[in-house]
Amino acid sequence: MSSMDKANSRPNFLVFMTDHQRGDTLLESGQVVTPNIDKFRKTAVNFTEAYCTAPHCCPSRASFFTGLFPSQHGVWNNVNVGNRLSAGLYDNVRTFSEDLADAGYNMLFSGKWHVSAVESPEARGFKTIAHNLSGYKPAKNEPDLCDWTAYNGKVDTADTPRGEGQVVRDGYPGYKLYFENDNPFGDERVVDNAIAAMSQLSPDDEQPFFMYVGVLGPHDPYNVPKRFLDMYDLDNIKLPDSFSDEMTDKPAMYRRIRSLFGQLSEREQREGIRAYCAFCSYEDYLFGKLVDSLAERGLDKNTVIVYCSDHGDYVGEHGLWTKGLPCFKEAYNICAMIGGEPVKAKNTSCGETVSICDFAPTFLELAGITPDYKMWGRSLVPFLRGEQPDDWRDVMFTQTNGNEAYGIQRSVTTKKWKYVFNSFDFDELYDLEADPHQLHNLIYVPSLETSPYREVVRELCKLLWEFEYETRDVSVNGYIMTAMCPFGPGIIKDKVGQFKF
Repeated sequence: MSSMDKANSRPNFLVFMTDHQRGDTLLESGQVVTPNIDKFRKTAVNFTEAYCTAPHCCPSRASFFTGLFPSQHGVWNNVNVGNRLSAGLYDNVRTFSEDLADAGYNMLFSGKWHVSAVESPEARGFKTIAHNLSGYKPAKNEPDLCDWTAYNGKVDTADTPRGEGQVVRDGYPGYKLYFENDNPFGDERVVDNAIAAMSQLSPDDEQPFFMYVGVLGPHDPYNVPKRFLDMYDLDNIKLPDSFSDEMTDKPAMYRRIRSLFGQLSEREQREGIRAYCAFCSYEDYLFGKLVDSLAERGLDKNTVIVYCSDHGDYVGEHGLWTKGLPCFKEAYNICAMIGGEPVKAKNTSCGETVSICDFAPTFLELAGITPDYKMWGRSLVPFLRGEQPDDWRDVMFTQTNGNEAYGIQRSVTTKKWKYVFNSFDFDELYDLEADPHQLHNLIYVPSLETSPYREVVRELCKLLWEFEYETRDVSVNGYIMTAMCPFGPGIIKDKVGQFKF
């Protein structure tokens, strides 16, 4: 009998979270070489349609730990920059790690936190093994001018010669999209520290453990050991189908970002894709080291293993790189593979719409814990058992106020339609059945009065506002200079009744 079916069994957990890794990099049919993932998938469920809440590390990681959307947990952007919207979680928000710690789990943390600048992982139940703690330095409630120190060193000028893979920006620090590096971001040290801590664990321990390992790759710049680059032949690297999209029917910000990367030649764009794929292969290698160590210690028999990411990366889609306000699938589709001996539905692929918010309730249910607070996410345990819930969601939402370059953006996606509300420019509507790469925006005019898609947008706005009300999002200001959505929150008043909290 699977340990998942034993009422009194409490499994161990090993979570490996990457940064910037697209969900399609875990597909067997993809171009990324992942021998350890391929071995792991035989024990796992791969959730191919998994999405983050925002295309940004901090809000998505906060969603992972809390099971909530940004409007509910309070983290909207990078908590460590001078113009942050918040430095950490709302006061009344709880993380799954606190519940596991209270239930007696040995909570171990190595790597990237980036959830709060006022709390370290220890404040949320973890014992820190070691971290590159990208993401924790105590914040003060005053203006933070630390960002100016980046300009103390060398910056580009109008005369700076552009080098290989370089994007020149007059007056800004130099930026190279890709280059070789033997130990990118210190990720191997993070993993080795976790393995060292694992050597202190035993399958005979009465206390179960939860080990979180957060690496920084394949975050840009794609700095990769040469041996992983050598796994890919540049001649076999192709540009995405959407690469040539000039985005003339999309927000001007999208085109402005695209123009920066337009400095790169077609070959350099393909070199960037090659380096990104190689970086994913490098993280696969590190994941393999962890899983092998788990097995060597005999800890794999009762351990749920998770390979996941915080958000995706455009990787050349629409001529874009990294992540941000352009609301394309590639920045939101995340890795979400759950496996190990306790998982019953092995070697399966699930195409249901799942969220990064679903991890927290999943961990708690597997540990036999019923939280006394509400999460937006839902447990994935039925899928791990090979079951299909009758009422599973068929729509997904996103929330972002921008990655330091601010602009309120919300989206709603169904199987057929995707509507994006952009407070800073024209909205977007895509027919995903006819246009899966989002090449043709069906509403790029200010008025919908004469559009054949007016009612489609209105119905999608209803779904969006119902979600925003449910998640206590206050992006509803009705002032004439801020009320940009074509259909305001009042269109759902009949359904929800009086608006109150």
